[in-house]
Amino acid sequence: AFAVPMLGFAAMDETTNRPVALVGLMGAGKSSVARVLGERLGASVADLDTMIEAGEGGSIAELFERSGEAWFRRREGELLGQVLRQGVRVIACGGGLVTDAKHRRELRERCTVVWLEVTPAEAARRVSAQAAPPAGVRPLLAGGAPESRRRELLAGRETLYAEVAHVRVPTDGRDAGQVADAVLRALAGGT
Repeated sequence: AFAVPMLGFAAMDETTNRPVALVGLMGAGKSSVARVLGERLGASVADLDTMIEAGEGGSIAELFERSGEAWFRRREGELLGQVLRQGVRVIACGGGLVTDAKHRRELRERCTVVWLEVTPAEAARRVSAQAAPPAGVRPLLAGGAPESRRRELLAGRETLYAEVAHVRVPTDGRDAGQVADAVLRALAGGT
């Protein structure tokens, strides 16, 4: 499988100088691919989830419990604006950032957005391989089998990811380096 440019999107020229924002489900590889892209491009990288955890002094699960999802989504949006103002070139977005219309608009207008597509089964496999401690379990994945919860999340977010994405890159069966290569080819106009 290769990168799939979005239909109707004119040559990537109009977004070439924009930062690259990676979106997709948890387990798509956004954080890992962002690091590899940053290294290959010699560019600054921001991981919004990591920034929130470091800045607020807790895991995402703890922050959801302490402050709620609405607060968390607002904070994600604030950090997105901050890293864009700072000139960060590669952004790993939280999987739910696209649930807010204002954030989708900002992503679409100010970034070249790459949807890292992953099947729920592959996402569940990747995350379970990381063997996160219980405190690290993402709150929106609680209360069900990992694959089925991801399937539900994807069903609710798929149209939102498609709305913001300039490019879609399948990630199943690829490591972060291979996905980064596919992203770079897609951004250069290849497949």
